[in-house]
Amino acid sequence: MKKLFSLILLLPLSYMGFTQTLKVSYSPDIFKEAFSGRVVVYLSKDQKEPKDQGIGFVTFPCFAMDVTNIEPGESVIFDDKAISFPTTLSNIERGTYYIQAVWDRNLGGRAIAQSPGNLFNTSQTITLTKNYEVVFEVVANTMVPEKEPFIENDYVKAIEIPSTLLSDFHGQDFSLKAAVLLPEAYYSEPEKEFPVLYRVYGYGGDYMFMSGRKEPAELLDDIPVIQVILDGNCALGHSVYANSDNNGPWGDALTQELIPAIEKRFRGNGTRLLRGHSSGGWTVLWLQTQYPKVFHGTWSSAPDPVDFESFQRINIYEDTNMFYDAKGDLRLVSTVAGAIPWGYMKTIYNLEYVVYRGEQMRSFDAVFSGKDANGWPYSICNVETGKIDPEVVNQWSRYNITKYLLEHWDSIKEDLQGKVRVSVGNQDNFLLNHAVRSMDEKIKALQTGFEFAYYPGDHFTVFRLDDYVPDATAFLKQKLLEHENSRN
Repeated sequence: MKKLFSLILLLPLSYMGFTQTLKVSYSPDIFKEAFSGRVVVYLSKDQKEPKDQGIGFVTFPCFAMDVTNIEPGESVIFDDKAISFPTTLSNIERGTYYIQAVWDRNLGGRAIAQSPGNLFNTSQTITLTKNYEVVFEVVANTMVPEKEPFIENDYVKAIEIPSTLLSDFHGQDFSLKAAVLLPEAYYSEPEKEFPVLYRVYGYGGDYMFMSGRKEPAELLDDIPVIQVILDGNCALGHSVYANSDNNGPWGDALTQELIPAIEKRFRGNGTRLLRGHSSGGWTVLWLQTQYPKVFHGTWSSAPDPVDFESFQRINIYEDTNMFYDAKGDLRLVSTVAGAIPWGYMKTIYNLEYVVYRGEQMRSFDAVFSGKDANGWPYSICNVETGKIDPEVVNQWSRYNITKYLLEHWDSIKEDLQGKVRVSVGNQDNFLLNHAVRSMDEKIKALQTGFEFAYYPGDHFTVFRLDDYVPDATAFLKQKLLEHENSRN
């Protein structure tokens, strides 16, 4: 009996009928309508605004519930039945936490915590003890405001155009946005038309970064060009400007709607170059291969996985699990200098299951996967076990750029030959160099004329090298001159 009593003392209180409980509601002062959607609760012992802590690789407690027709002032009860990370509410470490709840109205913003129109509470603290009967109340009293207007001047302009293609897909008004950087020569030579360099940032990058910039567009070596900062953010993550079952026809909308509008308004001369890093690197490589007649040269820097036989060192066609390798060891999603573990696939998938949209792994699903019966992207793997779904692998295969090149080279080589440069650091934090090398080796026999370049450094430090950007700039200049000479 003494031994049994000792075992009972070791059991979590949640197993004995006691459950930590939160009551979450929103004030009618900020939103008077009923709410249907997901409510996410963020906790942190260190960050005063826990909703704003970086998702990626920080392991913090968060919890979620999907609700329907909740009225202002009506409470949603969070307990151990809530979707949770890293464990249930009753079993997280006791102590004092900052807490914020976000009511996601899913109005189009990417990051839930910063999406305009979402409801949240100003940060408060709660102290979790072993007394599980204490019920904490959290009332959303604030709405995420709209972003500040883009600040324009002579050299920096914003452009926003309605997209018929994306509006038809989503069944509501949809616009495409970008920042346009103009060179000094744009004003000193008012009749001249200019080449356009389209740039795509990595994950989370935003054309609004250019708001208020006062400098003219940089020269491409010694050639004045218009630079356009594209914005691939969408409700499900980064669109990467790919036509997809979930995000819609972003590639077609870019090439058929946004680009013609930009070049008509700002005197583009029809020569188009692409430059992007990370998710932007994958974007520009995809665009160049899918629309080889539209673009005339591309620098893809440290792109997201370009070969799905090395998807962050996972072969999605042969491996059976995203979380564990054949030895049962956890698979890495991020590293320090390409070697020291920093984050694991299991952690990021489990965390994003709670946050549910707008983050990196779910973004891959949104682009590469089909749409399920509930209108959400299929997941490449079971979010609890990591088991890879072969049917979803088939859906992803449509976006395997290496596979696409191998299967379609004969039909695209005339328009694509020699137009691509891919560069990456040998110690890439996200193991992206492995997929680049895999592509490099597999397409050698095609004689594509693509340049592949490898540098010492990781995902970020390569830009500090003296030759990383200049080498790529020289390539883009060469492609520009080749295209313009071909027209003369």
